[in-house]
Amino acid sequence: MSKSAHATPKRRASRRTPEARPYHHGDLRRVLIDAALQLAAEGGEVSVREAARRAAVSPGAPFRHFPNRDALMAAVAEEAQRRFRAEIDLALTEAPTDPLARFRAFGLAYVRWAMRNPAHFEIISTGRYFVHSSSAELTRDNAELVALTERMLTEAAEQGLLRSADLKRIQIAGRALVYGFARMNLDGHFPRWGVEEGEIERMAEGVIDLFIAGIAKR
Repeated sequence: MSKSAHATPKRRASRRTPEARPYHHGDLRRVLIDAALQLAAEGGEVSVREAARRAAVSPGAPFRHFPNRDALMAAVAEEAQRRFRAEIDLALTEAPTDPLARFRAFGLAYVRWAMRNPAHFEIISTGRYFVHSSSAELTRDNAELVALTERMLTEAAEQGLLRSADLKRIQIAGRALVYGFARMNLDGHFPRWGVEEGEIERMAEGVIDLFIAGIAKR
């Protein structure tokens, strides 16, 4: 009787909660990035320790991968940027060869991706979480995307498709349009303009078409 009574606590002790077990994930870095993204999506403050808590690991475990919050958020932003770039590349692969059609496809892919990935968009488009210029990868990729739109507009100008020769102004106006549209959606502005959720993507397409019509020589 006494022996059985002492055995019971041992059986209970073996059933520990997941948080108390050693970490067995194959990719702690990936799990922490996903946890930080989830925190950002919820609108909360992101920290390495909170990401560790979400990942059910000890508070010190993440610091082997991310020494501080900036390093963690840079990794999240770089992942978001890679996904964004993949969306752009896919859209351009399927777009016609006409440079204005490609410029339109780029803008529409930007808006659609931002609408479908609001947390990723928030992280790579604002300075709320970290200083973007501190990431060489983000800086390089942003420069490549800017150069890509410059080439599209240069080709359009060379083919006599544009009303204005001020390509920089067109480029910035296009960027302001798609960024502003995506930001309006993220901030929940469209209902007050009478645009229902199911109509937003069609509205984005119409607004971009209006912009293209305004810069094109017909």
